[in-house]
Amino acid sequence: MKSFKALSLTKWTVYILLCNDSSFYTGITNDLNRRLLQHEKGDGARYTKGRGPFKVIYKALFDNQSEALKEERRIKKLPKSSKIILTNNYLSDKTKLSWELLNGMEYL
Repeated sequence: MKSFKALSLTKWTVYILLCNDSSFYTGITNDLNRRLLQHEKGDGARYTKGRGPFKVIYKALFDNQSEALKEERRIKKLPKSSKIILTNNYLSDKTKLSWELLNGMEYL
């Protein structure tokens, strides 16, 4: 009899945060709410420490960690202008990011 791997119901999320200094942080997690709390408390990634508050400007779900990591790597390699396009495809019209806004260091 063949053995089957147990199906994982855990979804992995790739997310992009807009930091208070107008920079972007891209990460992955299997619990976005927990991870956002970690970032806000300063217990998340080293990069986000002191850069809050944050706004989630993009998220995508994946069935496994491997696929999420591949997408995270792909996004991290993009120039900021391409990340703005990616996030604008995700955000509603009212909250679209503009290059001028980000270069002006204003916060949404």
